[in-house]
Amino acid sequence: MSATIHEQSAQAKAVAAQRLPGPVLEVFDRSIQNLVDQGLPSEAITVGDTLAPFTLTDATGAPVSLDELLATGPAVVVFYRGGWCPYCNIALRTYQAELLPRLGAFGARLVAISPQTPDESLSTAEKAGLEFTVLSDPGSRLAHSIGIAFEQAEDVLDAQHRLGLDLADVNAEGAVRLPRPTVLIVDRTRTVRFVDIQADYTARTEIEDILAALER
Repeated sequence: MSATIHEQSAQAKAVAAQRLPGPVLEVFDRSIQNLVDQGLPSEAITVGDTLAPFTLTDATGAPVSLDELLATGPAVVVFYRGGWCPYCNIALRTYQAELLPRLGAFGARLVAISPQTPDESLSTAEKAGLEFTVLSDPGSRLAHSIGIAFEQAEDVLDAQHRLGLDLADVNAEGAVRLPRPTVLIVDRTRTVRFVDIQADYTARTEIEDILAALER
């Protein structure tokens, strides 16, 4: 039986605890706790809401609209932080291997959205062997419009720089705002039927929860 995303993420956290410098680890742990303490924004999208139409650029630079994603059935929409995030990569690879093959039964389409540039999205898709649509959300504007975006604290940005990551280099428009890890299921009327927003950015939505929502 395959490991759950939670189990894989727990293993990644254990490895990070051994490898990351202590001060950096402390900053990241504190940032997670701060996000958890804040809870989810009151304006965050919820079940029953209607998702406004949007068009974003895919990893090849082509525009993709929400209507296109919903042309044949519901869409499973995954917001992730970026290909630099190990927890995002765990989720995306698991969705590719274990979720994507099961979506045909529902006529559903899988799409992942991050604030990365299209080039960075292409790199993420190629490295993870992703066969589903990956879109770029410049400045996390779509994420902001549905209430799931947050601003990175300066100490977190500094800690990321110490590890060689500059979000302004990998994100479209040089923005450092990120989405909370989120999964939506949207039906063909653009009505949101399932929402799972993670305050802890090391957590992700499990495949069985997505499939159960599609069954409902």
